[in-house]
Amino acid sequence: MNTFDDFKIKKQLLNAIADLGFEKPTPIQLESYSTILGGSDFVGIAQTGTGKTIAYLLPILQDLTYSDQAQPRVLILAPTRELVVQIVEQIEKLSSYLSVRVLGVYGGTNNMNSQKQAIAKGLDIIVGTPTRLYDLALTNVLRLKSIKKLIIDEVDIMLDFGYKTQLKNLFEHLPVKRQNILFSATMTTYVDELIDGFLINPVKKTISISGTPLENIRQESFCVHNFYTKVNLLNHLLKDKNEYNKVLIFVAGKLSADLLYETLNFKSETSVIHANKTDNHRSNSIEKFVNGTSRILIATDVIARGIDIDNISFVISFDTPSYPENYIHRIGRTGRAEQQGSAILFYTEKEKAQKIAIESLMNYTIPFKEFPEEVEINPQLSPEEKPKLLDEDDSAHKKSLIEVGAAFHEKSAKNSKEKTERISYKRKLKEKYKKPLRRGDKIQNLKKKKR
Repeated sequence: MNTFDDFKIKKQLLNAIADLGFEKPTPIQLESYSTILGGSDFVGIAQTGTGKTIAYLLPILQDLTYSDQAQPRVLILAPTRELVVQIVEQIEKLSSYLSVRVLGVYGGTNNMNSQKQAIAKGLDIIVGTPTRLYDLALTNVLRLKSIKKLIIDEVDIMLDFGYKTQLKNLFEHLPVKRQNILFSATMTTYVDELIDGFLINPVKKTISISGTPLENIRQESFCVHNFYTKVNLLNHLLKDKNEYNKVLIFVAGKLSADLLYETLNFKSETSVIHANKTDNHRSNSIEKFVNGTSRILIATDVIARGIDIDNISFVISFDTPSYPENYIHRIGRTGRAEQQGSAILFYTEKEKAQKIAIESLMNYTIPFKEFPEEVEINPQLSPEEKPKLLDEDDSAHKKSLIEVGAAFHEKSAKNSKEKTERISYKRKLKEKYKKPLRRGDKIQNLKKKKR
């Protein structure tokens, strides 16, 4: 059996690992350690919850020697502020017996002054979102030419969020000679393009295919009529506080998240987190969920890979995700560190095709459960479920076209009898400045006229 002692890492790191309670390395940690430590470019493809963060932090901290230089030597990019905070916390825990200066930066704050001041004090590792890091690089307070190692965490979701341009801009500020390390849960076309674009003969390690269902997660599904019936079913399930003691609920968007929070019976035990919430609100919501103040956390897919919380008893997909890969990332929040977890999928008839796509990706049929008879079916539709009506102006316009006849169409401006008179630029100038009273300078003529 492999242990962390086999890595031959320094004693300070071993002590920190022991404090964290890690007994043996995961497969991705075994595959990546020696390659990253050796300095080669590396691409790691592994499912969420398999210890990817530790996989790149261990060799980086092992190789990082003491220095008092001002500018950072390691740059870690993450797609969300939650993941930035999580990575920084992990670095601080692993470096508890080391002298390592680390800072996390992300947008949403009123200004960057505090972040600039922290950078000016000197750093070894900087972790941040692409947009904020690029903004700091433009101020010249953060100089990235000293970067020796670049790590991009959750590459696929980074590209899904539209960070391709920001990444390209950041690369222009980085030195050409550097080690590149990429970690992702899926291998997409965009990820392939990124690898081909700036990695040099990278070592690729795929630990498990993204679509493979996690064996330690029990899955089940309910076919539900609509939004408000889903709410009724959710209230019915959440009454069992012993079994549903720490529940993460994923919804399709921000509006659904807020509406679910307002209609849930357990409002006092629930927190909400999505992109429209302030930094403080998001941090407080996660903190309450972690420490048990909140039993339930409602979230959008924006943080599906941005939080790492232990002992989540259930992950409930209130809405079936449009992209089947997102379902894998959702359920990966439970059953972490080889513990047992549970996941429930709610789907409507309209979402049935999305459920089939998920099952096709996983090559696994999610067990179906009959809808409980004691749960009321509510026919009321949510605002997003209601059919979209045409604006009155649009309907009136279409009606007028129908009344005139199918062959009728408006004439173009150039064919209409009521043509707008065109005035040349030269004529406009003449009308604006008029003709001088006598020959010579126009300004002098105006002065004579005033006399």
